[in-house]
Amino acid sequence: MADEKSTEYYTLLCDDPSHEVVLIDCGPRELDVIRAVHRLTGLSLWHSRVLARQAPVTVLEGLSPCRAQSAVSVLQSAGAGAQWRQEPEPGERAAPSL
Repeated sequence: MADEKSTEYYTLLCDDPSHEVVLIDCGPRELDVIRAVHRLTGLSLWHSRVLARQAPVTVLEGLSPCRAQSAVSVLQSAGAGAQWRQEPEPGERAAPSL
């Protein structure tokens, strides 16, 4: 077993952890939420609709806290239930928080 390579991950203290935006539900204004997902992700309207209907789903990943909060504001103003949270560290399993 000495030949097995192990992977180690380190978080630098100076680095800001990345955040993700999670769409919880579309709410009553589904079309407005689909347009907001389209605007935020750059996906086609059809793919944005498919993504929005899979809620709860991660819409964006790897964002700074400011950009994640801004994206959540766009989704919430369209009528969606959304939240932003810190992405789990590599190798760390995160249970969905709903």
